[in-house]
Amino acid sequence: MSKTALILVDIQNDYFADGKWPVDGMARAANNAARVLTKARTDGTKVVHIRHEIPVQDAPFFEPGTSGADIHAAVAPIGDEPVITKYYPNSFRDTPLLQQLRDDNVTAVVIIGAMSQMCIQGTARAACDFGFDVQVVHDACAARAVTFEQVDVPAAQVHAAMMGALSGTYAEMVSTDSFCA
Repeated sequence: MSKTALILVDIQNDYFADGKWPVDGMARAANNAARVLTKARTDGTKVVHIRHEIPVQDAPFFEPGTSGADIHAAVAPIGDEPVITKYYPNSFRDTPLLQQLRDDNVTAVVIIGAMSQMCIQGTARAACDFGFDVQVVHDACAARAVTFEQVDVPAAQVHAAMMGALSGTYAEMVSTDSFCA
C-alpha cells in the first residue's frame, strides 16, 4: 500500500497580481491548490509546504524576510505541517525533503504550485528519479510567459508544454476535480 504526500511548491505572495513577480493564473491555481490541500488534510495525507528564497542583494522576488516570500494565505500551513525553504528550482536539492519523505515511508507524491516551467518541472522530475509515484494536479499549477530566441510564448502555452512534457513519463496528470472526487 502506498503512502502519499502532498507537496505545495512556491505558492508565495510575490507570484500573485500585487507581488514582485506575478504569474499568470496564480489566483486560479491557488484556489485549486486550496481545494487539493483541504482534501489532503481531510484524508490525513502528509502535507509539505515548500517556499523559495533568493538570498542575494536586490533579489527580484522572494527576498528573505519580506512578505512576498511568505506562503500565500490561501494555502497557509497549519499545525505541524513542515515548511521547507529552498534556494533552487528542485525542491529536493539541498533540502531535507527527500529524507522527510523517506522517514515517513512515503512512496507517492502529489505536486502543486508554481512555476510550471521551473520548480514544478524540477521537483516532479526529481521525485520520479528518486522512485516516487508522481501526480501533478495540473490546474493547481501556474506558469509565466517566456521569451526565447525572440519568440514570445504565452503563459498558457508554457504551462501546456510543461505539463505535456511531464505527462506519462515523469508524472500522471490529474485535475483538481478528479483529485478531489
